[in-house]
Amino acid sequence: MNSDYYISSFCSIKNNTISLNGSQVYSDENIEFSEFIKAAYKSLDTNYPKFFKMDALSKLAFLAADVLLKNENLNSEEENDIAIVFSNKASSLDTDRKHQKSIDNEEDYFPSPAVFVYTLPNICIGEISIKYKLFSENSFFIFENFNAQHLLDYSSSLLATGKTDKVLCGWVELDGDQYDAYLYLVTKTGTTTHNKKNIIKFYNT
Repeated sequence: MNSDYYISSFCSIKNNTISLNGSQVYSDENIEFSEFIKAAYKSLDTNYPKFFKMDALSKLAFLAADVLLKNENLNSEEENDIAIVFSNKASSLDTDRKHQKSIDNEEDYFPSPAVFVYTLPNICIGEISIKYKLFSENSFFIFENFNAQHLLDYSSSLLATGKTDKVLCGWVELDGDQYDAYLYLVTKTGTTTHNKKNIIKFYNT
C-alpha cells in the first residue's frame, strides 16, 4: 500500500476542550456535554442552524469537522472531493436509548421522528457532507477500541484507487456525558506522514 500520504491537520474534542493541531481553540467549565457543545458552537462562529436539531453524536462530529475543515480554507459553496471514514464503539447508542424510552412509555407513546432519524451513526457524516458539499465515499465502522490500523489502510486504499483526493478520518464516540472526538485529514501532499505512529500520537495529544 502506498504510504506517501500525509496528515494535513487534526482536531480533537475531549475533556471540555477543543484543540486544532494540538493547540487549544476553545475550553470551558461546563460539565454536561449538551451545554459545552452549544457554548462551543456559539464561540466558534459555526453558523449552521441545523446544528441545534442534531443528536449529540452528530453535534460532536460536526463541530470537530467544522473546526478542521474551516482551517483548511475549504469553500463550502463548492463541491469538495473528500471522503469520510469514521469509527466509534457505541454506534448511535445514546440516541437509541432516547428512542427506546419513547417507545417504552405506554401512557405517552409518541416516538419522535426527529430522534429516530439519528438512530444510525453515519447520519453525522451526512450533516458534514451537506455543509461542505462532500460527495465522495463515506463509511462508519464500529470497533471495540480506537483502530488506527484500519483507518490507515482504508483511507490509503481510497486514495490509491483514485476514489477521492482527501479523506477525513477519525473516531467519534459519545455515550451520555462521556465523549471523545478525534478527526484528521489525509492528503496527497504535505510534511507529516500518514502512518500508524502519527495517527496514534495525534490521538493521544
